Amino acid sequence: MGEGTFVTKANKNGKSRSIRLPFDVPLLLIVIVLLVFGLLMVYSASWDFSILMGEGPTYIFGRQVMWVLLGLVCAGIASMVNYHYYQKILVPMWIGTLVLLMAVLIVNDQSGGQVTRMLLGGSVQPSELAKAVIIIYLSFWLYRRQDSINDVQIALVPLVIILGVTFSMIMLQPDLSAAVTVLILGVILFFLAGGDWKIILLVVVLALLVGVPLIYLYPTGRARMNAYLTGLNNPLESSYHIQRSLEAVVKGGWFGVGIGQADTKFTGLPLAPTDSIFAVVAEETGIIGGFFLLLLFALLIWRGLVIARNAHDQLGALLAFGLTTWIGLEALMNIAVMVGLMPFTGNALPFISAGGSSMVVTLTSIGIIMNVSRTSMNQKTSERCPRSAVVDLRRRDGRGSVSRPHRS
Repeated sequence: MGEGTFVTKANKNGKSRSIRLPFDVPLLLIVIVLLVFGLLMVYSASWDFSILMGEGPTYIFGRQVMWVLLGLVCAGIASMVNYHYYQKILVPMWIGTLVLLMAVLIVNDQSGGQVTRMLLGGSVQPSELAKAVIIIYLSFWLYRRQDSINDVQIALVPLVIILGVTFSMIMLQPDLSAAVTVLILGVILFFLAGGDWKIILLVVVLALLVGVPLIYLYPTGRARMNAYLTGLNNPLESSYHIQRSLEAVVKGGWFGVGIGQADTKFTGLPLAPTDSIFAVVAEETGIIGGFFLLLLFALLIWRGLVIARNAHDQLGALLAFGLTTWIGLEALMNIAVMVGLMPFTGNALPFISAGGSSMVVTLTSIGIIMNVSRTSMNQKTSERCPRSAVVDLRRRDGRGSVSRPHRS
């Protein structure tokens, strides 16, 4: 299954023969289930929210369907375009993302006294695009410098500048959670590309020395951190948002109150269709439904890592690993926040939360991962050997190889 997906078909003589499908079927099925489940939960969570916005009861759901369809089109195109092609548009893509981030600062759209971080009336959130673009950009950048990855002047200093510029542009909006996510993804990609442990430790220490003070200088960072620490000691003293989220989880119990039957979304749960949609999932489908959603994300991560492991080259491995890790990290952070396990962030729940930017960018990333799988399956057997991909990411500097099952 790791090398490709096959179906059996009988020929005219009644003999069966295997047909290799040009895409990763398990990953496609997982994404479809997530999308259907997400649309169902958005429909349930957004009914009252749409009315409060002065629109029809299905307004948010209708827009979400539109974003899903657009995202599927983008994913289909990305799955057909060889991922090596992105090298031709790499610099314009990164610069264009920085321009969009700068446009948010110039427009400075205000809503309730807070920066919305959106463009075009709330339809485009550049920080979501920045997360995927930085993965693509750094994957190519690190791949081209694999022989000098641990050289401070050639690799480390430019890497810090690339991450620093992107981080700063996002922080100015301000969007602390997205900025921190970009830094985490940069460190992970540097590790996968073969970065030395000492350099990685140095980068992490420097990030902590800079990041911790920034959290307290951030407009709401200190309040969020204090609310989180207080909530760890006593959940009843958590922030209002987390209290209502935990209330929804408790009401849901093991099996939930039923789809569309939750009442917390009507009685003060903030941002039910977007940031807090996992609380709606937990109330309506219970702990069982929550674990089902976690299982889907675990399976998605597993398929992404399998594709990365079997990638044709190190570039494909970095892209698949990076994009898969990002999607998993977004899901983990959103769910952890909703159950009070980490300070509040604005990360969307991939495929589930209502929102155009997150949906389109995430589905496009899935398309790129699909193309890595497609490209690998189109190569000769010797060229598709996993040793040329992820295993070599950590063997070039003398480290041991990653264990893998024997295959004939």
